[in-house]
Amino acid sequence: MMNLETGSLIHPLRGFGGVPLARETLDEALSGYRRPNDKVSEWLREGALQPLRRGLYIAGSPLQSNPVCLPLLANHLYGPSCVSLDFALAWHGLIPEGVAEVTSVTPRPSRRFSNALGRFSYHHLPQRYYAVGLELGQGGDGLSFLIASPTKALCDRLVLSRGLPPLSSGAMRQWLLEDLRLDPDELAALNLTDIRACLTTGFRRRQLGKLLKVLEALQREVTA
Repeated sequence: MMNLETGSLIHPLRGFGGVPLARETLDEALSGYRRPNDKVSEWLREGALQPLRRGLYIAGSPLQSNPVCLPLLANHLYGPSCVSLDFALAWHGLIPEGVAEVTSVTPRPSRRFSNALGRFSYHHLPQRYYAVGLELGQGGDGLSFLIASPTKALCDRLVLSRGLPPLSSGAMRQWLLEDLRLDPDELAALNLTDIRACLTTGFRRRQLGKLLKVLEALQREVTA
């Protein structure tokens, strides 16, 4: 691996850590260079700079002191957006499997991106519904990112499922406990306020209403 720092010289990109860099930010860091485009090309060649998409970069792994925070990258790759669905359910510990793709929701058209750091998908939701249940998560490097609450991530997973479960309590329980393999105790601990807030938006009211009833019943069973 190429040594990017010599003696007491500190690479100008090291201070950015894992924060994604728009080209405008790079231009500020390169203000002292006569040919900034040549410097960007040099940093890309030597691994000091890594492209995420057109106009967006991140400092290369030799300059990273912590693993890259993928949810933060997802927020910056396409926005406004919020990490949700399977990735958020795994992040919150609701599903047992690791998730290979960083899944997000957005009020913008759906999109997909792939780069050297991973795969990122964005799924469209109406603005009024999208805005419910957003919270700040924190990566190991202390950087914050926007992620759906555990309950909202579950709601998003339901309303964006291609084959929505039939509107019966038995089918909804099967979807939760067998198809998604969610833990009953974890489901019983969910705060249901976000489901009620989602219902007020009018989006997918029948499915979300059935989800609410099933979760209320599960919570009664656990506390009985």
